[in-house]
This record gives sequence, C-alpha cells and structure tokens, in this order.
Amino acid sequence: MNTPVSLRTAEQKAFRTTLADGLWDIFIACFMLMFAIAPLLSKSLGDFWSSFIFLPFFGLVYLAIWLLRKHVVQPRVGTVKFGAVRQKKLRRFTTIMLVLNVLVFVAGLVVALIVSFQDRAQFGWLISLVLGLFVLVGFSLAGTLLDTPRFYLYGLMLLAAPPIGEWLYQQHGFTHHGYPVVFGISAGVMILTGLALFLRLLKNNPRIEMSQEANES
Repeated sequence: MNTPVSLRTAEQKAFRTTLADGLWDIFIACFMLMFAIAPLLSKSLGDFWSSFIFLPFFGLVYLAIWLLRKHVVQPRVGTVKFGAVRQKKLRRFTTIMLVLNVLVFVAGLVVALIVSFQDRAQFGWLISLVLGLFVLVGFSLAGTLLDTPRFYLYGLMLLAAPPIGEWLYQQHGFTHHGYPVVFGISAGVMILTGLALFLRLLKNNPRIEMSQEANES
C-alpha cells in the first residue's frame, strides 16, 4: 500500500525539480513585458502591431530556454520520463495557456476598439478587473497543474497590477494607465526570481560529465 504513494511522491518531487530552474518564470515574465512595453509603442505602431511584433520575440525566448534546458539544465539534473497522469497535466496546461493567451489577445483588440469610440476612463476599472481575473485564473491553473505554489503568488501579484495601474493613471496622471509601471515591476520580480532559481540550480548541481557517468556505471 505504501509503494504507490512513495512512487507518486518521488515523481512529484522530480517534476518540481524540473520546474525549479526558473526558466518558466522568465518565459512568462517576458510575456508580461508585452503589457509594459506595447502601450509605449501603440502611438507609433497602433494597438494591433504593437502587440503582434512580440510574437517573434516570444519565439526567440522560447528557443533560448529550450537550448538552455537541453545543454545546461539536463546535463546537471538529468531527464525524467513522467507517467500518464503527469503527462496529461502537462498537455492540459499547454492547451489552457494557449487558449488563455488567445483570449487575452482578443480581449486586447476588443478593448482597443472600445477605446477608439468611448472614453477609456468610463471603462478603465472594468477592463483592469477583467484583465486581472484572466491572469489570476491562468496562473492559478498553472500552479495547480504544475504543482508550483509560487505561481499562485504571481497570479495574485498580477491580479493587483491592472487596478493599481488604473489608480496611478486616474489619481496621479501616469501614462498608459500605469501599465508600463505595474507590469514592468511585476515582470522584473518574476525575472529576478527565475534568475535566482537558475543560478541556485547551477550552483547546487555541477555538470555531469560523460566520463563520470561511465565510472559510476
């Protein structure tokens, strides 16, 4: 009776170890940077293109993370083949995050159309709340499916970001509804967390050389 529990616990620990490199944190933070930088580009590029130009940037970041995992992380921590349940969670997570990103992108276009015909101040608080809830749901699902509690904290932090940005805009005159400030700070916190986790992994897990593996076998 204890064996299945022990195996499940060991798999969960191994799964969390693969997410302890901080690279997912950095990748998601780069996505959040879009909300900080795109408003600054909207005047010159328009609302659609100021967001669309980030797609190749996301591709480059994903490629860099893939290369780091393959050539830096895996030689230190090895690779783990997870069971069917864990693989199903990963597929669900990928699908949910893809759908969520599409919904946020579509919501951004709808907001741009509303703003072009209406006074943004009338809708600012509603838009900020909806955007924050989108992000909270996404990070909560990520925390659950990936067994990574820090994603819940990211969700709460990003839930508060849009309303705080709107408050900075309406009460203190911050430009672009405060998004460059609040999302820039949020992304910075996530990037620093990811870098700290990555450096800790490098420090605690020296590279496993092939000759060492052969001697141990």
